[in-house]
Amino acid sequence: MIVIVVLIIVLLNLFQKEVKSFFYYISSPIQKVLWRIGGRASDFLESFLRTKNLKREADELKLKNQELLSQIIALEEQKKENNILREALGIGLQKEFKLALAQVIGKDISQDSILINKGVQDGLLKDMPIITEQNVLVGRVSEVYDRFSKVLLISHKDSSLDAELGVVRGQGNFNLLFDLIPREQKIFPGDMVVTSGLDNDFPKGLLIGQIKEVKKNDVEPFQQAEIEPAFNISQIEKVFIILEF
Repeated sequence: MIVIVVLIIVLLNLFQKEVKSFFYYISSPIQKVLWRIGGRASDFLESFLRTKNLKREADELKLKNQELLSQIIALEEQKKENNILREALGIGLQKEFKLALAQVIGKDISQDSILINKGVQDGLLKDMPIITEQNVLVGRVSEVYDRFSKVLLISHKDSSLDAELGVVRGQGNFNLLFDLIPREQKIFPGDMVVTSGLDNDFPKGLLIGQIKEVKKNDVEPFQQAEIEPAFNISQIEKVFIILEF
């Protein structure tokens, strides 16, 4: 028995290289499959992580682009406001009046009114005059809220103001009537109409509009005229509020 055990040990030692080679030969395909599976899993994991990182970087770039776009828009708005202010200074508005610049945020054509983005927090009060950078009268503040205000245009039916030679009344739909003009006063189509300042509601010399048609007869003590407003509501984006005059 001992001889047999010794013989087996001797044989194993003699054929150890062949036994190992046999087992390597048998296990080699399995190892290749396992290595391939492991490699593919590793490649998949690496690809997944790379894709995740690329998505995160893309999201970060998108966020930065949005921030830059917002900054560009803000700078453009600031540039536009600065240009308007420079134009106003060029015609002396800032020297004559204490002004606040506002943006038109809404227009109600049917009611001859607009909304602006300034209110109580900006020092606005009811009846403050509203003008353009060209010194054209637009209307007056009618309702004031914390951050915005409603403005009635001079063409509104409730609007009335003193002008040189007469009174200007709103007729609605952007129409103006120049009323109570002395019959002997000579007026012609194309004449400019400006505020008189007598009512203390508006400063003197603000441009109201231009006479379109004169209405006169020998019976009435006064004559009338139709006025074309000096502003185009569709083109107004910024206005000035006269805080003091």
